[in-house]
Amino acid sequence: MARLAERFGVHYAWVVVGVVFLVVLIASGARSAAGVFIRPLEDEFGWSRSAVSAPLAVSLLVMAASGPLSGWAFTRFGLRRSVVGFLLIGAAGAAATATMTSLWQFHLAWGVLVGLGTGGVALVIGGVVATTWFSSHRGLVAGILGGAASAGQLLLIKAAAWVTDTSGWRVALWGVVLLLGAVVPLAWLLLRSRPGEAGVTPFGGGAGAAPAGSEIPPVPLRTAMRTGDLWLLSASFFVCGFTTIGLIGYHFIPHATEAHGYSTGEAANLLSLIGAMNVVGTVASGWLCDRYPPRLLLAGYYAARGMSLLLLPFLSTAPFLSGFAIVFGLDYIATVPATIAVITQRYGPRSVPTLYGFVIFLHMIGAAVAAQLAGWIHDVSEQYAPAFYLGGLLAVGAGAMSFALSQRRATAAAL
Repeated sequence: MARLAERFGVHYAWVVVGVVFLVVLIASGARSAAGVFIRPLEDEFGWSRSAVSAPLAVSLLVMAASGPLSGWAFTRFGLRRSVVGFLLIGAAGAAATATMTSLWQFHLAWGVLVGLGTGGVALVIGGVVATTWFSSHRGLVAGILGGAASAGQLLLIKAAAWVTDTSGWRVALWGVVLLLGAVVPLAWLLLRSRPGEAGVTPFGGGAGAAPAGSEIPPVPLRTAMRTGDLWLLSASFFVCGFTTIGLIGYHFIPHATEAHGYSTGEAANLLSLIGAMNVVGTVASGWLCDRYPPRLLLAGYYAARGMSLLLLPFLSTAPFLSGFAIVFGLDYIATVPATIAVITQRYGPRSVPTLYGFVIFLHMIGAAVAAQLAGWIHDVSEQYAPAFYLGGLLAVGAGAMSFALSQRRATAAAL
């Protein structure tokens, strides 16, 4: 395959990026579609908002565990076998969810299986590919693969909303099963773990070149945990997960339909606009990370996010909510390439799988807390405004933590 790509003037690293882009797009879109199913599940089973939110929170907790797990799996079994295994687990979970009849089955099917399957291929893999297959353009690649998650949200949420409105939520879930299964053969055929397996050198390096920075030995997690920067990154990424996946990703559609009278399709369009803008924002963030200090970029992203969340309860008309979607969407996952860039700069590229896996673990814990907490706040207050205020304040604090990150390079002396 590498020789065929070379005949067309394409370095095999970009083939890997293309396959992983598609995998992340489908897996992230499948996970994001859960927000469409909240009200249909309430209507069919009579469950409360907090009851429906609980399996979604479990899914995010399992995704949190899948961050370190997938980093280990990629190292132990390689990209191809690991990705295929996670995709099959996710497809099995979506199929089980489509046939469920009780809440405990929802916890097991969506909470455990879908969380593990989609998290295994949508969280750490972007950083692994960027730092393993590329000696240059790492920020751009991380941004592109981060944008894949947004593209999945853009495409699959709208599709899931339309199918749910016309044919029901179970049919929409069977569509998710088909998509997850369809990408398995492509991943098995084309994915390789390292450039050497394809007979090429990393993109951006000369003949026999190793990835830039690979001379820096990997920093063990226990060593990195003794540095303040890892905890600042982890705390800020906890807030990232809280404000994005857990809060807006799962609860924006119910908020827009209940508080402002939008249809599910109209609310899904607004959420898809967030996804569309995030494709732009995440790719742009990767480009910026190759040129400017990533800690300053992170500080700006979180500050802008916090202000938009604090304003959200006061926005009701389509133009204002669209403006929110644009602003929030531009930095929805723009934090990902910047966070990977900070880890690479501070601890070296070989530390990314382990340390980013730990940081993403905290990210998904934050998402799980928000998914459950926002549902509970809604049940108690019959509105989401307090949850949005809390998210906004936390995001402003995350901006301050990002600004406090060290600017030191990844050297033994710096650790």
